Formats: sequence, C-alpha cells, structure tokens
Amino acid sequence: MTTPLPHSLDAATASRFASAALEHVTREYPNKLDHVMTGKRDVKGPRELHPIFFGSFDWHSCVHGWWTLFTLLRLYPDNPEAPRIWALANELFTPENVAAEVDYLAQPSSRGFERPYGWGWLLMLQAELDRHDSEGGRRRAATLRPLALAFAERFHAFLPLAAYPVRVGTHYNTAFALRLTLDWADDNDPKLAALCREKALAWHADDRDCQAWEPSQDEFLSPALMEAALMRRVMEPGAFRNWFNAFLPKIGSQKPAPLFTPASVSDRSDGKIAHLDGLNLSRAWCWREIAAALPEGDIRAAIANKAAATHLDAALPHVTGDYMGEHWLASFALLALRA
Repeated sequence: MTTPLPHSLDAATASRFASAALEHVTREYPNKLDHVMTGKRDVKGPRELHPIFFGSFDWHSCVHGWWTLFTLLRLYPDNPEAPRIWALANELFTPENVAAEVDYLAQPSSRGFERPYGWGWLLMLQAELDRHDSEGGRRRAATLRPLALAFAERFHAFLPLAAYPVRVGTHYNTAFALRLTLDWADDNDPKLAALCREKALAWHADDRDCQAWEPSQDEFLSPALMEAALMRRVMEPGAFRNWFNAFLPKIGSQKPAPLFTPASVSDRSDGKIAHLDGLNLSRAWCWREIAAALPEGDIRAAIANKAAATHLDAALPHVTGDYMGEHWLASFALLALRA
C-alpha cells in the first residue's frame, strides 16, 4: 500500500519538483512543435525556433516548467536546486533570446501559435517573475516583459472575436486560459482584465445544471470545474455562490458523480493517456478554489476539500517517473498544492 504524499507544499516536495523541471526545460528532444512551415526556410529545430522555450517536449510545457522553477525559487530560495536554476535562467533569459521569441510571434503563420493555453501560461510566468523581490528576479521579469506584452496584445485582438467558449478538457479550454491570464492582467493590464471578465460572464453567466460528461480519454482539465474556478475568480463572492448553486446544484449529494471520482490512468507512457494524471491534479486545484469560496460551515466546502484530497492521493505519486508526464505534471501539482 502506497503512503499518501503530503497535500501541502514542503521543501522536500519543492526539491523533487525542481529537480524534475531542471531535467526537462533544456531537453530539446523528443519535441512536438506547434510550427507552420511556409517554405524551406522554416525547416528548423526547436532551439533555433525558440531559444528559451525549446525543451520539455513542447513550447507550452517549457513555459510552465519555468513557471514551476521560478515559483519554487521564490518560495524556497535556499533549496539545493536554486544555484542551478539561477545559472540556467541567466544563460537563457537574455534580451536577445526574448527578442527571438517575440519575432517568432510576428510571423503571419504564427497567428494561432499556442492559442490560448500557451498565451495564458506565458502571462502566468510573467506574473510569477513580477513577484520576485531579488535583483535576479527583477532582472528576469524586465527581460521577459516584451514577450508578455506581445501575448497580452494577442488576447486583446482575439477575445472580441471569440463569440463562444471552448469547453474541452485540453489545451483549447478558454476558461483555463482566462483564469491564468487574470493573475497577470489584474496587476498589469486593467483593460485586458476587464475584457477577460466580460467574456467569462458572456460565455458562462447563464450556465445551469451542469451534467459533467467527463472525463474524456485525453483530458487534463475538467470542463465543469475549470469553468467554476474561472467564475469564482471573476465574480463577487455572493454572486459566485448564487451562480454556483445553479451551475452544480447537487454537489451536496456528491453529484455529478464523475467529478468526485479520480480518473484511472491505464498507461503513463502514452502521452495522451497520461493527461489523466493532470486531470486529477487540476480537479484538486479547482475543488480547493471552490471550497475556499463557499460560506463557512457549508457542507459543500468539506465535500469539495475531500474530493481534492482524493484526487491528490491518486496523482501525486505519479508526477515523476515517466517523461510523458514528468515534463509537465509538476506545474499542475504545484497549482493544486498551493490552492
């Protein structure tokens, strides 16, 4: 019988996650590019295309791998991995490399590059760097900022065109992207923050009696719970509670049942099936955020926290072990443990 891992972040867990991330953020291959080739000149390898975010199997995983590293560096500056993180950051996060990442976005063929998942994670990374009060952290924040502003501009252009949300449990989920983006926009771009709230309400304010037909085979997000986590962020507490009462009215009796049952992962060497470990972690994150928004003494808060614990027990032992999960799962574990 496996001993359950702690449900809060500690130094040992932080060290485990940092070590894993350090091993993959500069691992160039295998690599799954989001890249449109318009001619022979576009036939290039990951590091030539993306001099910072070339590792971790794909661009977005490398971005949130760095979010993991910088978050752990701020929270545990004396952990043994800290010198390696700083040395690697000083090597890669240079004005020249950021300019190359910005230039890639300027290509007409890159209009849909990493939309919206990578966009939200890049702004989440910038928000984390902005929290650092060390000289090194402030320098890295200033260096990366042009790329963050470029992605903010993309959201400004895209969201007015987005008449409908995307409710899938994978990278195209719009609730997840907006939830991450608000961590940066609330402090740096009031117009974007207002636009995110406007779209969230337009998309979801009238949603009622969610059936939660999930999980699907390769989901790492819960469409139902991710929507609730976004609405918790964009609505005032009282308004959110009223909305949540109508959106998931049977939570007190633990229905819809699938939301309380961790997904079963049949093959962690299969990248798509391994997504389901991420689903368990992201559900735990959402359940904890929802629980925190419910009134004191509300039995649903206890039910939500118990569901979070059950999902964490199912997923935390598998954050490391196989590269198909190891190149990204620590980020979702960190979201859940710090919720």
